[in-house]
Amino acid sequence: MRRPRAALWASLLAAMAGVASAETDPADWDAVLGAAEGQTVYWNAWGGDPRTNAYIEWAAGKVASRFGVELELVKQSDISAAISTVLSEKSAGKDEGGSIDLLWINGENFAAMKQQDLLFGPWAEDLPNWSLLGAEDNLALTEDFTVPTEGLEAPWSMAQVVFYHDSARVPEPPKTVRDLLEWTRANEGRFTYPQPPNFLGTTFLKQALLGLVEDTAPLYAPVSEADYETVTAPLWDWLGELTPTLWRSGAAYPQSGPAQRQLMADGEIDIAISFSPAEASAAIAKFELPESVRTYVLDGGTIGNANFLAIPYNATAKEGAMVVANFLMSPEAQARKQDPEVLGALTVLDVAGLGDEDRALFDDLDLGIATLTPEELGSPLAEPHPSWMERIEEDWDRRYGAGQ
Repeated sequence: MRRPRAALWASLLAAMAGVASAETDPADWDAVLGAAEGQTVYWNAWGGDPRTNAYIEWAAGKVASRFGVELELVKQSDISAAISTVLSEKSAGKDEGGSIDLLWINGENFAAMKQQDLLFGPWAEDLPNWSLLGAEDNLALTEDFTVPTEGLEAPWSMAQVVFYHDSARVPEPPKTVRDLLEWTRANEGRFTYPQPPNFLGTTFLKQALLGLVEDTAPLYAPVSEADYETVTAPLWDWLGELTPTLWRSGAAYPQSGPAQRQLMADGEIDIAISFSPAEASAAIAKFELPESVRTYVLDGGTIGNANFLAIPYNATAKEGAMVVANFLMSPEAQARKQDPEVLGALTVLDVAGLGDEDRALFDDLDLGIATLTPEELGSPLAEPHPSWMERIEEDWDRRYGAGQ
């Protein structure tokens, strides 16, 4: 049984404060490179997507050959397990020589670790490639679910919610969450979403809530400052009607985005949610989805955010971790990641501000048959405060998950 998130954060709040200082100044990049050579970086990340894992393996080869840094991917099904490791090490007084050097974290995980000084830094804004981001004009790169990153995280990928549908069976998909309910009533069993606390499943709940409430302002402040029951009532009413119309009548859910995608490939569902605008194109290119699949966004916009990398306060290979993060922000790595045949994830870089040679890496990309243009994607909606994610997950689990 997974450890309740509230219990994990309660443990974090009880942890001793304090952070170890770096031996190498992040602003002295030559010194960072020198110290990084020969280090092994243990990167704890969500390991549920084979394409992402393959991309990380490619990056590992590059940083090894160019900088002498060995990168080891430690696959996690829930990154809170890695946070528990950092917490346990701190409780044991292991303030140096920690087992985790790099973390892929977002939202509530970052907020909790930042609050308890479990992160090394600031360091991210000292990376040489930080200047390529245009971060001063993109708040998503310096705020994580409304929480300022303050140089404790480096963005390495952008994401935005899209839906994809099989146009051969659904030529005109529903464009609002209310219309989605009407569509599922007429097409029972042909839609589902990953089971929370899978991040994509929880994102679906947040996207629905944003589309159902009249005033979204409370969602961008800590949940403790709002009337939770009143704000979320439209979501639970809507889910109460939606759930019986889902795949398997809501008695079971896919456990991840790839598992949901397989249901589409097997012809069991007609509409799916993704946090990668090029996922459908990438899957079509690999013959994992029919060529008739197309992508769309909801009227009024969809949630977008950045994926971040952080370094635990007691990491053994802080310099190596910084080198890895800086490489992942490079035009070479970002363009490869945006290629639908590789991963199809949005870049964190300000492409228009790049030099001609680097910009050409992106201009030459074929984004794929099912990928929306930036204009079609539109401006993303900001993520709600991370505290809402925790409460909604717990409430959903009580109503529809193991706790029902």
